[in-house]
Order: sequence, then structure tokens, then C-alpha cells
Amino acid sequence: MMNVSRPAVHPVDSVPVAPPANDRPPARMKDVQGMPGTTGGLILRLSQFVPALISFSVMISTSDYRSATAFCCLVLAVSLQSLWSLALFFIDAYALLGKRSLRNHLIVQCFTVGDGITSTLTFAAASASAGITVLINDFDRCNVNHCTRFETAVAMAFISWFAVSPSFILNFWSLASF
Repeated sequence: MMNVSRPAVHPVDSVPVAPPANDRPPARMKDVQGMPGTTGGLILRLSQFVPALISFSVMISTSDYRSATAFCCLVLAVSLQSLWSLALFFIDAYALLGKRSLRNHLIVQCFTVGDGITSTLTFAAASASAGITVLINDFDRCNVNHCTRFETAVAMAFISWFAVSPSFILNFWSLASF
């Protein structure tokens, strides 16, 4: 037979808990304009959506955007960016109209990850498309291709990415304050 120790239960005196010094809830960070559920956040989402939609529309209107993989990636990235920004625009509008707070850890985490992914994809696709556009310009192939449209679409994608950056930074900052 094995020699196994048996647990013993010993009574423990309870340690008195000091009452809180005040009855106020713990301090929370103020809602900074640009965070989810604020008017600034709603304006940022709209300023992300409009340039992404313009970039998508301009790129789709060209007949030869499929000639380079970078342009196809740009169409995919800005379409994802526009859908993400539009969805969050509606969520922000609902929160503002219903006077609801979006200061939930899980919601802010989802917004932060989504903003990080979409901004990275948009920046990478815009950078690659800008490189291809410069290459087309350098080879004097603009008479065959739609260089002006490509440049416009790339510029709008960069503007959309630039508008996502404050949202990502504010959400990341808010996430750290929970």
C-alpha cells in the first residue's frame, strides 16, 4: 500500500477588509473625440469610408486594373476598408443616437484589431500600387494605361489609410486604459 498524504482542513481566521475610502467608482478615462461612440469617431469613420469608396470606384472603372496584381490587391483592400468603416460608422451612429457607450473591453479590442488589419492591408496595397504606377510612368506607358486614374485611386487609398491611423491609435490607447 502506498503512503499517500491526506489533505487536512484547518480553520483560517478571516482577515478584516478595510472599507473603501470613498464610494466613488474607479476613475475611467474620458471619452476623447475620435474614440468609438463619439461624434469625432463618427466623423473619422466617414472620412475613412469616402476615400476608400472613391479609390474602389476609380479603380473598378478602369478596364486594365487587372493587369497588375498590386492593383487587384488595392481593389480588395479598399473594398474591405470601406465595408469595415461603413459598418463601424453605423455602429457609432447607433451608439450616439441610442446614447449607448462603446467602452466595453471586447468591443474596443475588436475595433482595434480590425482597424490594425484593415489599415495594414490598405497601406501595403496602396504602396504596391504606387510602385506599379511609378513604373508605368517611367516606361512612358501612360498613353496605353490609365495613369491618372491609377494615381487618383492610390492617393485616395493613402488618404483612407491616413484617416484610419487616428482611429487605431485612439482605440489602442483606450484598450490600454481598461
